[in-house]
Amino acid sequence: MNLQRLFFLCVLALFIGCGPTDKPARTTTTASPDKKLRIAVIPKGTTHQFWKSINAGAQRAAKELGNVEVEWTSSPKEDDTTGQISVVKGCITKGLDGICVAPNHSQSLVDAVEESIDAGIPVVIFDSGLAKGPEIVSYVATNNENGGRLAAKQMAKSLEEKGSVILLRYREGSESTEQREKGFLDEIAKYPNIKVVSSDQYGDSTVQSAKQKAMQLFVANEGKFDGIFAVCEPNAVGVLEALEQSNLASKVKFIAFDPSDRLIAGMEADKVHGIVLQDPVEMGYQSVKTIVAKIRGEEVKKEIGTGEYVATKENMTTPEMQKLLKPEVVE
Repeated sequence: MNLQRLFFLCVLALFIGCGPTDKPARTTTTASPDKKLRIAVIPKGTTHQFWKSINAGAQRAAKELGNVEVEWTSSPKEDDTTGQISVVKGCITKGLDGICVAPNHSQSLVDAVEESIDAGIPVVIFDSGLAKGPEIVSYVATNNENGGRLAAKQMAKSLEEKGSVILLRYREGSESTEQREKGFLDEIAKYPNIKVVSSDQYGDSTVQSAKQKAMQLFVANEGKFDGIFAVCEPNAVGVLEALEQSNLASKVKFIAFDPSDRLIAGMEADKVHGIVLQDPVEMGYQSVKTIVAKIRGEEVKKEIGTGEYVATKENMTTPEMQKLLKPEVVE
């Protein structure tokens, strides 16, 4: 091989190695405190109290930080994954400075989040986890697996550690509720005299769909169960309505996750025997604080926990529980 040909092959190899198939390097810039930042906060939906409390925390953080505007935007339906992807991409097109998003499907949002990061827009994930891949700024959330374990412990206590129970799931792909379900099943298995008679049924994202599924489960199990756990607010309200319609309220031990006026009234009436609580205001607050800190060049934690608690009829009137049972909301 002559020297000219050898030189040509070396140059060609270098050219191929740096070719257009390589992803462009991500650029990050540090914003000064004087620059006004526009931050998108994208929940799974907008109708339930939990998300309105997330908004309250996000707005509080923006006001405290100064020069920060929160753009609160989402599809109103929690199961509209296509709509949520469109919202994320719309924020990229607008050139917002940062995005905080609660993925309603852990896998389906990966590409949209990656696209945002590639465009130089950092992303914080809150409430519900994202599948591995994108280099997100931070994950701000409840320890949902521990929340499920707390639900199991409260169920066992209510049943005096014996009986049959039902777990009503939410919907496939929702990482936060999948962790609650896992935590509940892992913990309840520690009680040898408690049997799980159903754990593979989904209530989906509305009160009505959860009520219908609960009614079907009641018929399928011929009323021969002693407790039921519902893993989120719409499912829990649907279960409560099903228990009342079936004349099983108060007779069946019922543990809910996330509060609402209906569930709080149910606990006062001995129809709900425990509500696992998150701190959505703190979650929204920490999400915005974290994304802004990153944009302004500060160090941030990769994971931020916001706590999990259990309210019962006995402790529900304490100031600590009242703050979580009736958190601040922004309509």
